[in-house]
Amino acid sequence: MPMLERQDDVFVLDLGDGENRFHPDWLASVDAALDEVEKAEGPRALVTAATGKFYSNGLDLDWLFAHADRHEDYVAGVHGLFARTLSLPVVTVAALQGHTFAAGAMFSLAHDFRVMRADRGYWCLPEADINIPFTPGMSALIQSRVTPRTAHEAMVTARRYGGDDALAAGLVDHAVPEDAVRAKAIELARAQAAKAGPTLGTIKSRMYAPVLDLLRDRAAPLG
Repeated sequence: MPMLERQDDVFVLDLGDGENRFHPDWLASVDAALDEVEKAEGPRALVTAATGKFYSNGLDLDWLFAHADRHEDYVAGVHGLFARTLSLPVVTVAALQGHTFAAGAMFSLAHDFRVMRADRGYWCLPEADINIPFTPGMSALIQSRVTPRTAHEAMVTARRYGGDDALAAGLVDHAVPEDAVRAKAIELARAQAAKAGPTLGTIKSRMYAPVLDLLRDRAAPLG
């Protein structure tokens, strides 16, 4: 399960050492960690990272198929995570040390910055290949964070981007060796920690207001 620790002005949320799929318990744990970050005082920033082969493989499809009657609540919870991360009143950096797929890739886009391992691992939106359409909120999130050309390629072709290709496409901000991913993310976060507070939250909320409205609208289509 996700674990939160604080390194001076930087909170580091380790998402886990497995596939880090969005099981409801996992989502609740991440939400509790964000509560702690948001309620803290003074300069602070957030890095999300993971340990092992995956940053996140996204939706827990096994759980979802076994609990089809809870589909609406589940998607609302995922949307809520995206919306909260996108508008969090601290600077956020995703440290992508491993595969970052589907909703995991969308979660990374909800961060302010992304650092990816250069030599191994893929960033991918495979929905076109696995026949799961993006919700309106998901589409809006992706299109708000990357160029139209990159959004089209990533969403329509399900291309798998390695670190250097992801950097060239603007999906990530830095591509570095494996052992530097987390350290670089913490460095970036620490440099922006003084900006934490209500003003930053207001800036983000107004900047991404249309996206946040779609992510928070339970009446929007789910697929």
